[in-house]
Amino acid sequence: MATGIKDKVAIIGMGCTRFGERWDMGAEELMVEAFQECLADAGIEKKDIEAAWLGTCMDEVGVGKSALPLTTSLRLPMIPATRVENYCATGTEAFRGACYAVASGAYDICLALGVEKLKDTGYGGLPNPGSGAGSLAWQWWPNLTAPGSFAQLASAYAAKYKISAQDLKRAMAHVSVKSHANGVLNPKAHLRKPVTIEQVMASPIIAHPLGLFDCCGVSDGSACAIVTTPEIAKKLGKKDFVSVKSIQLALSSGEEMAYNEWDGDHFMTTTKCSVKAYKEAGITDPKKEISMMEVHDCFSITELVTMEDLHISERGKAVHDILDGFYDRDGKIPCQVDGGLKCFGHPIGASGIRMLYEMYLQLHGRADKRQLDNPRFGLTHNLGGFPFMNVCSISIIGKYEG
Repeated sequence: MATGIKDKVAIIGMGCTRFGERWDMGAEELMVEAFQECLADAGIEKKDIEAAWLGTCMDEVGVGKSALPLTTSLRLPMIPATRVENYCATGTEAFRGACYAVASGAYDICLALGVEKLKDTGYGGLPNPGSGAGSLAWQWWPNLTAPGSFAQLASAYAAKYKISAQDLKRAMAHVSVKSHANGVLNPKAHLRKPVTIEQVMASPIIAHPLGLFDCCGVSDGSACAIVTTPEIAKKLGKKDFVSVKSIQLALSSGEEMAYNEWDGDHFMTTTKCSVKAYKEAGITDPKKEISMMEVHDCFSITELVTMEDLHISERGKAVHDILDGFYDRDGKIPCQVDGGLKCFGHPIGASGIRMLYEMYLQLHGRADKRQLDNPRFGLTHNLGGFPFMNVCSISIIGKYEG
């Protein structure tokens, strides 16, 4: 009988580059930058790594279709390596592969690394989805844009819960202001300037009701993790180490587009994936037990709706919780304490592991000016695709309790 992954995998090292317009580096150099920090943090040698997973999404404009750029750039010792891609959950997918390999007993020590070099494409947003979506792009999404589809989410949410346009706009603005305030404190964030509610609400409209500050940016970056078993972590002298409590993944089945039960106001995948994640982690009341979160704030409305899909805010009440400061850095459950996608940007393959990196630092008390008081569980959430068809991944990590 399956028992899940709780406390079967220890994270013994993590690394993350500065995100931004990294014209000075290619994807390979970014991988090296993240890996060097990670390896030093783990306190092991390269020869100790037995297998690796590389997460990178835009293969046609990135490092290519194989994992060879990982093994050659890092000079790994002729080990098995696998490239994975799963939209915006790509980084977490690499992490999941490494964790499952360790938990299964197939390997002792594994590496997960995510990277994306998007600024070199010259696009203001993401490259054409045709390269990664195949026939979906040309047959079903010929005129689709990410801001446009998530703007429809905002309209559907407001209509269902009878929220005024002004209240919704102010709540979304608060999401962005909060993230920018957190990003100011993070030297690795792409955007490090505070903004005001007034600035956000007066910004140019991108896709009504989403304005400029409601949209995350595009960045270059890389992040990685080294994982092993708790037993090996102890032998390496690790004390109070961080372990994986849960990793769950849910992909749309087509229900959202095929049936009338979904009314466009939430993410079905996140709603179901979060329940499985809490069960695997042994969490019965996420509103009381989750200490901090990094969620997929590709747009401010995404973060707002996700608070309800994670079963923390009640349906239709996230607007009020956000405006009350529940998710602020000094609130009950700080969200995007490192600045989130909003301030880091979104190099797709790296984002999921970057989120875990912040949770890892917080749990070790190494987050400097961003440090929270005695966090217990950190949750990360990725959402790839669109409201009507998407990939959701949720991870929960915390101090080892075995």
